[in-house]
Amino acid sequence: MATLIIEHIKVSELPPQWAQQLNTSPEQTVTVRIETEITAKPIVEVGFVTNDPAFGIWRDREDMPDVEAYIRKLRMPRYNRDGSRNEQSQS
Repeated sequence: MATLIIEHIKVSELPPQWAQQLNTSPEQTVTVRIETEITAKPIVEVGFVTNDPAFGIWRDREDMPDVEAYIRKLRMPRYNRDGSRNEQSQS
């Protein structure tokens, strides 16, 4: 960020629009600080993109047409909270 600071400048030497906004005597001295604004770069939505070969490795498996159901079954606990065997987790 670039900054320009002008110190001890008389209000009468400022552009008329600035001097009117200050509402002070023309002989009053002021400090003017001008900074460049950071312009925000536009956010471009491209979706989820990765070069990691681990992502999508199960996508084309012919032996499991419903990958999500298969993974849910793998993640399901073997036993219920009461200690009984979870029938859905058995193959």
